[in-house]
Amino acid sequence: EVVAMSIGVVAEFFATLELPVHAALVVDKVLEDISARLQYLVEVGLDYLTLERLTGTLSGGEAQRISLATCLGSTLVGSLYVLDEPSVGLHPRDNNRLIAILERLRDLGNTVLVVEHDRQMIEAADWLIDMGPGAGALGGRVVHSGPPANLSESPESVTAAYLSGRRRVAIPALRRPPQGHLVIRGARQHNLDDIDVEIPLGVLCCLTGVSGSGKSTLMHDILYAAAQRHLGEWRGNVGDHEGIEGLDSLRQVILIDQAPIGRSARSNPVTYVKAFDSIRKCFAGVREAKARGYKPGHFSFNVPGGRCETCEGTGQTVVEMQFLPDVTLPCEECGGTRYRRDLLDIRYRGRNVDEVLGMTVSEARRFFADVPHSEGRLKVLEDVGLGYLRLGQPSSTLSGGEAQRVKLAAHLVQGGGKGTLYLFDEPTTGLHFDDIAKLLFAMNRLIDSGASAIVIEHNLDLIKAADWVIDLGPEGGDGGGRIVAEGTPEEIATNRSSYTGGYLREVLEADE
Repeated sequence: EVVAMSIGVVAEFFATLELPVHAALVVDKVLEDISARLQYLVEVGLDYLTLERLTGTLSGGEAQRISLATCLGSTLVGSLYVLDEPSVGLHPRDNNRLIAILERLRDLGNTVLVVEHDRQMIEAADWLIDMGPGAGALGGRVVHSGPPANLSESPESVTAAYLSGRRRVAIPALRRPPQGHLVIRGARQHNLDDIDVEIPLGVLCCLTGVSGSGKSTLMHDILYAAAQRHLGEWRGNVGDHEGIEGLDSLRQVILIDQAPIGRSARSNPVTYVKAFDSIRKCFAGVREAKARGYKPGHFSFNVPGGRCETCEGTGQTVVEMQFLPDVTLPCEECGGTRYRRDLLDIRYRGRNVDEVLGMTVSEARRFFADVPHSEGRLKVLEDVGLGYLRLGQPSSTLSGGEAQRVKLAAHLVQGGGKGTLYLFDEPTTGLHFDDIAKLLFAMNRLIDSGASAIVIEHNLDLIKAADWVIDLGPEGGDGGGRIVAEGTPEEIATNRSSYTGGYLREVLEADE
């Protein structure tokens, strides 16, 4: 019964536990330790989780905060803590808690190094190292190193431009009107409190609320699963609800999350958006290639023909170590180029296929400017802020945010159109302010083509640009699962019961 309780309730249970005097003496130190550990979990904002929750069901941010709670409990000094985007999945309210915890670790005599894009975290830092000025080949330099207050003295810094307000994510001049609705009736999966939710179509709609308020349950377990089952593409469980009105207006429902886009070393962004098809045709059209009888398939590293058969087109070989992790080495036969040597003799405008795969998306777009099929697809990758990626970069090396934007680019190429519903789960994870502006531009293109988009989000720059906001809460776990507010961002900002509204009000006022 105790492990089925939420952490906040368990903490209160042990804090008020009354025992006979003898029993209290026996377990005094144990109770003290239990209470302290539970309190650390409450402090990192995880009071809504139950103790029996399986770790495999936790988000990346929740898992990271559990590790942080363990660090707090150890009370080490003289240690270096390295955190990679700890604000992932956190509402702005919970960010303040997180910052206070990191400051406690620092005050104990530790060094805390944080990779972060969140404005609150950047402004709370004692020292800021800004990398850039661009991404990929355009970055890799220290643009600023010093107190955050001095960042504005760095003219190259894109971060400084957004923090100072010289550049900002724009608020749309007009909010789009709905083109129909989906109505979820009686949603009661997990902590959802038997609620009816009306979701507008043909607009950018944000699901907001503190961590654990029920956003993922509503989108993934109920809406996505029920819509896919309605379309005949779902065999799994569907979250508990009475029904959804309006599903007949949907042609397809697409979930764009941060799952990897490919598991093999041969998968890469240029093949995912199908820009490599016409590139292979360009090489096959070279006079020397025709003379040798090479077809477009010879320039593919996915099928036998022109690829190196020693590494099967991966460019690397794996050496199995019996009692140690496997070692990956460049293929000795092809030198990591993925192709047979005779294929590399074929040059298109002075470049062989390996050299083309080594280009960035932006370089390749200029190189293939007169090949509309490839240029158009590469431009879409550039539009979503991925111009710095190498064409042949293995998909397994992409971050979650990059993988999500590659998927978005692929859908932009295809065009969603009316009857398509896109579901995004925190698409701003790992994104700089400038990348968020590009992401919004891409999302708006999808919606302008007639599609609909629903986004789970905590980032205020994206929320303020939405057409409609549904705010769940007010708290996480048992204290959430209800609709606190719904309306345009301006209407949410006037709602005093909404945590999101309070922070949104500050952002909207700053933009006036």
